[in-house]
This record gives sequence, C-alpha cells and structure tokens, in this order.
Amino acid sequence: MALESAIAELVNAFIAAGRPSSRSQTYEARRAGYIASTVLAGDIERRVNVEDIVIEGISLRVVSPLNAEGILPAVIYYHGGCFVSGGFATHDNQLRQLAFLSGCRVIAVQYRLAPEQTYPAAHDDAELAAKLIGSHAEALGVDRRRITLAGDSAGGHIALITALRLRDARQWLPQQLVLIYPMLDATASFDSHRHNGADYVLTSDTLLSGFDAYFPQTDFRHPEASPLWRDDFSGLPPVHIITAEYDPLCDEGEALFARLTEQGVNCSAQRYLGVIHGFFQLGGISQTARNAMRDIAGRVSGLGMP
Repeated sequence: MALESAIAELVNAFIAAGRPSSRSQTYEARRAGYIASTVLAGDIERRVNVEDIVIEGISLRVVSPLNAEGILPAVIYYHGGCFVSGGFATHDNQLRQLAFLSGCRVIAVQYRLAPEQTYPAAHDDAELAAKLIGSHAEALGVDRRRITLAGDSAGGHIALITALRLRDARQWLPQQLVLIYPMLDATASFDSHRHNGADYVLTSDTLLSGFDAYFPQTDFRHPEASPLWRDDFSGLPPVHIITAEYDPLCDEGEALFARLTEQGVNCSAQRYLGVIHGFFQLGGISQTARNAMRDIAGRVSGLGMP
C-alpha cells in the first residue's frame, strides 16, 4: 500500500534533506527535535485530569478521564525514544487521548535515559515503577487485576522486559501487554531493516544508535537487549503487537508474534498499512494513527483479547 499522503510528505522532505543521520546530532538536539515533532500529534485532549507524582524516586504522570472516581482499570505506559529521548512531554497527547477514549487511568513512567544512564537503568526503573503501582494500586485508584502494560518503540521493549521480570519475581502480572512497534532485535537481523531502513524518517541508523547508547557494554544477543530471541516467554499474559508497513522493525514485531505463539502465549498482531515507525504519534496528520489509538483504547478498556 502507498504511504498515507501526509506521511509521504514527511518522507519526501526527509529524503530531499539528504536523509540526515541521528548519529550526527547531539543527544540534546535529538531530544529537542522529538519534542518539536509533537505538533504532529493533533489537538490536545482536554477532557482529562493530569497529575505528576513521585513515588520512591520514580516520576509518574497519572492521566484520568475527567470526573473519574473510584477504582479504574489502568494502563502503565512506557514511552518510546530509542532509549535516549522521550518522556511526558513527547507523549502527553497520546496519554491524554488514551485515557479519554478508554476510560482507564493511564500512568506513564519516566525512566532514566542513555547515554547518561546505561543498561539496566531504564529496565530497573520500569520494573520498580510497575511494582510500586501494584503496591499502591488502591491509593492510585487502580484495579490491580485489570492493568495493561503498554509502550511504543523502546517503550514496547521495556514493557515486554518488565512483564518477564514480574513473572520471574512471582509478582502480580498485568492482564495483557500492548506493544507498539517494539524494538526487539539489536542485531538488526531482518529484511525490513534493508527494505525500510533508509528512507522513512526514523531509520535503522536512528533506531540502532539507541541500542548502541543504552547497551554499550552488553552483548546484543543478551536476552534483555534483544528479547526477540528468548525461549522463555511461556507464562506471559496475552500480548497484542502493532507493526507498521514501512518500519525497519516491522519484521521483528511479527517474528515476536510467531515466537510467542509457538511458546504458548495468547498473542495477536496487526500491521497498519501506509505508515512508518512512530506513526502512533502522528494523529494530527494520519487517519491510521487515529484509528490505531481507538483500536488500542478499545482493547485496554475491555482488558481482554478479542
């Protein structure tokens, strides 16, 4: 399928600019550019309440439907940004939209970023946040039995690792995972890196530079660097995986679906056509992004696999 027209304009402008490499930018410039890109997310959803809190040193943003009271199902959300950027500012509108459309409390986690902090800092923050949310569920207005772990890109990776750590620690488990074009394979083994890796704005170079920054002393086949290759997925709750047609990571997301299914995990996957890595944050220009948001909201509000 052809690219959506507005996304095609972004891609053509990127190519015309000479396909600038993220590796040539400072991390400060990458972070600032990510924040600047939020103008493409569309109008800010105002029909929510937003509260920033800190529990045991972990920064959380709690986004609740307007006038919501009592105990609600929840989404613990881990932001993307290739392990080196992103946070509440880059994902504010998605968090708001997800809370409004789903009727869930959405709790975003600010984890430490590379290169200032390297593996396992982000993973440890994410795991601690999930445990704290579980133990403070009643105070947060969260139904511990109805929690989804979700995330995009690096956040999808982190959501998956967090669920595996919770399982191994015999902690509470989320009811399901929603992984939005997750970063799963630091070895870049799949053909979609070759087919989609150069032209579609968020390139293989951009994505792999994040692995380089966060895992500088870690073998890329380590099970927490490239979780795709793990053989111990059994015991996870249901997983839904979202991929994008023109994403360097498309193949590895779909390979995860196959591996999870083979290992007995209830799993589904959907490839969204005509879009690129990062499309979930392009709701202001992409109908497919808006559709994906509604799809995800429906999934987490029901908190069960269709």
